[in-house]
Amino acid sequence: MTSDTPRSEAVREAGLAAVPAAIADLGALVRIPSIAFPGFDRGEVERSAEAVKGLLDGLDLFDRVEIKTATVAETGEEGMPAVLASRAARNGRPTILLYAHHDVQPVGDEELWETPPFEPTVRDGRIYGRGAADDKAGIMAHVGALRAITEVLGSDFDLGVNIFFEGEEEAGSASFAQFLSDNADALRADVIVVADSGNWDATTPALTVSLRGNVRFTLDIETLDHASHSGMFGGAVPDAMLATVRLLNSLWDEEGAVAVAGLRHRDAETPAYTEETLRDEAGLPAEVSPIGRDSILSRIWNKPSITVTGIDAPSVRNASNTLSPKTTVVISSRIAPGQEAREAFEAIEAHLREHAPFGAKLTFRDVDFGDPFLVDTTGWAVAQARTALASGYGVDPVDIGVGGSIPFIADLVREFPAAQILVTGVEDPHARAHSPNESLHIDTFRNALVSEALLLESLDATVL
Repeated sequence: MTSDTPRSEAVREAGLAAVPAAIADLGALVRIPSIAFPGFDRGEVERSAEAVKGLLDGLDLFDRVEIKTATVAETGEEGMPAVLASRAARNGRPTILLYAHHDVQPVGDEELWETPPFEPTVRDGRIYGRGAADDKAGIMAHVGALRAITEVLGSDFDLGVNIFFEGEEEAGSASFAQFLSDNADALRADVIVVADSGNWDATTPALTVSLRGNVRFTLDIETLDHASHSGMFGGAVPDAMLATVRLLNSLWDEEGAVAVAGLRHRDAETPAYTEETLRDEAGLPAEVSPIGRDSILSRIWNKPSITVTGIDAPSVRNASNTLSPKTTVVISSRIAPGQEAREAFEAIEAHLREHAPFGAKLTFRDVDFGDPFLVDTTGWAVAQARTALASGYGVDPVDIGVGGSIPFIADLVREFPAAQILVTGVEDPHARAHSPNESLHIDTFRNALVSEALLLESLDATVL
């Protein structure tokens, strides 16, 4: 860690002072159920975009602040509203693009929430609510950091700042690539900060340097033209559930590791991480064994995984003595850094077709791809980010991989190949993003906001 200058120390103090207002504004955002998935109210996403635009307008920093959409190339439909803002750099300073998203995951089973998901609730040093961590806290870390440097430097500083607060990240970023293309000039930057990841723990910051990719698809498994009586034909006729169970079981070996030829892994060192920590962070009971081989973090960061995330079949409530003709599953596979998502899907599809039992008919549809990402850690902006994180948290940052995916980063790399991309975040391992009782650790948020303010101050002093 390096000693702060008088200016950076003033920015630190301003960042700390900005936290209460940022938390209050975060609470207001959490109260908006901005779910961008089909079947939910688009008007709530639009209301969320308006609220975020209001926060940026209040900074009085930008040459323009707009709510914009783009067309989804595959369907021709209008994408969800994003908030775009920009101010030009001056006197040879760099431009930074700050990314976060204002849409959130559906709540799932509301009975599993201890408090209402869209009523932010503080307990035990955490703010509970859907989007409190993922990713409305990312928006407020950006806004709070900008408030801090404005408090110290005024609105007349030289750093260029562009904003892209997306409105459909959780729903797949369908219009993301087109939005980048449509608004490339307004978004172009030397440094991009994606505030949509996590930290090593609640007190130790992290830079995410690798992300697994993702392949997600729906699979129909059919064995019969129509349902038949299980007593009259069972034992001679394979039903779809039998074929589904046999087929899905082929995807993993006896240790639970992926058993699909053609899915690759990455050879890379990982930090020490114990099974006890895994159990604590993942909620894995003592009587249930972990799956896979090699170090735990290598399984999460550098190897593929396959998860069945949904299934349509006769429910327990509606069970009858019937041979089912068809079942449908949703499969999500995380892809190791270094392998293209389309190549991985081809391997999975070939495996499933080869292992389809009893001549079952397989239909693949609704296929989504997201490529993995590896950060070039040699850039000057990475060094400045590490310094800012160390100063903001009081602890040196850790370079981490993440088992989850941020597929749109591949679009950023393609559109802005010269930009240095920094993947940061406000989450800790207990944030439970996407799950019931999602929460934000307040101290982690405070340190993240201060760190970003220090990074902005550092970049404002950098001449390219």
